[in-house]
Amino acid sequence: MAAATSETDFPLSPPDFGSDFAWGVASAAYQVEGAFDVEDKGPSIWDTFTLRRGATFHGHHGQVACDFYNRYREDLRLMQSMNLAHFRYSIAWSRVMPDGMGAVSIKGLDFYDRLLDACLEREITPWITLYHWDLPQVLQDKGGWKNRDIVGWFGDYAALCARRFGDRVKHWMVLNEPMVFTGAGYFLGVHAPGEKGLKNFLPAAHHAVLCQAAGGRVLKSECHQSLIGTTFSCSHISPYTSDEKDRIAATRADALLNRMFLEPALGMGYPTESLGLLKRMEPFIQANDMSEAKFEFDFIGLQNYTREVVTHSCFVPYLRAKIVKAPKRKVPITLMDWEVYPRGMYNMIKQFSAYRGVHKIIISENGAAFTDELQEGRVHDPRRMAYLQEYLKEVHRAIKEGAPVHGYFVWTFTDNFEWAEGYYPRFGLVYTDFPTQRRIVKSSGHWYAGFIGKRPEGS
Repeated sequence: MAAATSETDFPLSPPDFGSDFAWGVASAAYQVEGAFDVEDKGPSIWDTFTLRRGATFHGHHGQVACDFYNRYREDLRLMQSMNLAHFRYSIAWSRVMPDGMGAVSIKGLDFYDRLLDACLEREITPWITLYHWDLPQVLQDKGGWKNRDIVGWFGDYAALCARRFGDRVKHWMVLNEPMVFTGAGYFLGVHAPGEKGLKNFLPAAHHAVLCQAAGGRVLKSECHQSLIGTTFSCSHISPYTSDEKDRIAATRADALLNRMFLEPALGMGYPTESLGLLKRMEPFIQANDMSEAKFEFDFIGLQNYTREVVTHSCFVPYLRAKIVKAPKRKVPITLMDWEVYPRGMYNMIKQFSAYRGVHKIIISENGAAFTDELQEGRVHDPRRMAYLQEYLKEVHRAIKEGAPVHGYFVWTFTDNFEWAEGYYPRFGLVYTDFPTQRRIVKSSGHWYAGFIGKRPEGS
């Protein structure tokens, strides 16, 4: 990876991306809020999953996390000082509906009212995600995403949020990375709720497809002036060799990782022609489901960190494709062992923008974890700065070629709880000293603040 440039010699400035471009940071409720049992909040699947022996790195959990529940005003002041005018965060379903349906927590709603109003007071535009992986445990006890009733449960939850906050929220995201929370949670079992196998994954995935459209319709009906989107994890897929079997394996992997949830929303159905595995979804598809899966989103959230290189493998059931891990390929990597591959961002923007039904793209997550060390009260992280700059160059290249990209959100604002990896990987622009909850802006954060704070000459 190239050495980081300084603020002054980075070749781009915000006006190069367009006058209405949204520059911000992203976070998620369970990863930052803490306060897992205050007031009448109910447990989520992550509260439960983190209690399992060996489920997370060193048994880490999000019971306190960044204590954002109590420190949000302090964090918002810091955002404001860093020129951050857009903040993506999620609502914890079990904080506002402790059992996931029916009874409503007024205290939970009041918290998000206070957070929302505090954002607006500081001229920070909120972008709210309805679901960022923390399903109420009571609903999981009823089958969670495998239970078709979740379409109704989720619709009621979406309606509650829309009616309570829709007068002030103009940007919504329905689901965060459905491929990840269904694949890691219901197939691989490495994320909450820790279930494994195709019999769990297929119904969970289909119901998530239905919920992303149902949630969009609810938000659009209740919040007429708002822009409604949803987010997808995506990674450019490259074949390991030019061999035909590797190319076919790459096509199958692309269908699973990049197309499976997007194309139904566009009215295209599942990409069964590229991935026959998805034909096994048929027992869970009822009459009119695929028409109900369609929704015209105002924007699509694209979340890219790396690329995947795959090779054919007859030993991998269903997919017949295996990821060739980045360390084995001896390429630049992050602390997560993800390849640093900026061109992958450009490739995914071009791939998504080629769909007729994709009108607007927001880079709703991009960032990197590296080894950060606090030395004499400072954190110098030139590799993260270089990563962000190189990826932004690829975003700009796509925009110059006509791609409809209108925003970029760094993952993440503060170091936080990174799911099964716990607190080991740090993605933040701001260092969190977890024992004291002290925040220290990293050099990448100072760079980003200076970059987005630039104004056109003469303004």
